[in-house]
Amino acid sequence: MSNHQCLDDGMRWRIVGRLEAGQSQILICRKFNLTPSVVCNLWKQFKDTGSIERKPGQGHPRATTDTDPYLSFIARRNRGATASQLSRDLYAATGTRVLRVTVSKRLHETGLFTRRPAVCVPLTSTNRRVRLAWCREHKIGVWINGRPFSSLMSPGSA
Repeated sequence: MSNHQCLDDGMRWRIVGRLEAGQSQILICRKFNLTPSVVCNLWKQFKDTGSIERKPGQGHPRATTDTDPYLSFIARRNRGATASQLSRDLYAATGTRVLRVTVSKRLHETGLFTRRPAVCVPLTSTNRRVRLAWCREHKIGVWINGRPFSSLMSPGSA
């Protein structure tokens, strides 16, 4: 989202009218709850061009579109790739430099998110025995209604 404060044409004309009437920029800033730079830039633009309209195409042109097909393709082909890796792949293939943040924004806009597999080390039988012994030693277990779960499941408890 851009940092400029959005002013509709009506508000722009009211500000210019007050400036032409001789009201100070500080008072106008307080009245409309604007920063001084907004009022100053609007006044400069009006004096230079006689218009209050924003010029079309301001800002740096985008290197990628919201639905960049190649970026989506390489992201789908390698679902575990990070945004940095995808940025490097895009540069190698197309010669377009794109920031890591831009890549992640574009992918989020198309509904793609990085999937990193969870690392799960299977326990050996020795590890299971050691963990069970530790739990028993520290009295860690499942309790239901004040009784251990294992005693609830014993044959005589039913």
